[in-house]
Amino acid sequence: MITILLFAVFFTVVVRIPLIWSVIVTVLGYVVYAFLQTGLAKLLFGSIAIAQKDISDGYLLQFASGFIVILLSIWLYKIGWGFKFDFERLRLKFEDVLMIMLISIFLVFVSVVFYYNDLLVNILFFAAVMVFLLYYAVHKEAEEDID
Repeated sequence: MITILLFAVFFTVVVRIPLIWSVIVTVLGYVVYAFLQTGLAKLLFGSIAIAQKDISDGYLLQFASGFIVILLSIWLYKIGWGFKFDFERLRLKFEDVLMIMLISIFLVFVSVVFYYNDLLVNILFFAAVMVFLLYYAVHKEAEEDID
């Protein structure tokens, strides 16, 4: 949780992205990575508990996750996919307040999901959040392209 907040503050202060977008970008990145890592844990080890038993399995999972994310990022960059909307045109509206509330709820629920440590619940939760945030971000970008 602290890492998510620190990244959001970093994007706000250093990269100069408005706070709402820095939180959305941070949470989306976290969700995509967690979804991929949970899927890899299921694929490689059968469960998170098995992956945690041996430290080398944890390292293997981290390496595989990072390797796949880096390759995917390079590929997406090369084909020109990514968010290109104008962050500075952000206007706080009811929709943005709703997003802040939903992200806050996400931060609470992610703690609960990790507490129960159920692989299927992890996959479903991160998939649902990832789809929602990607839909929202793409919809917002398309909306700004029209303006």
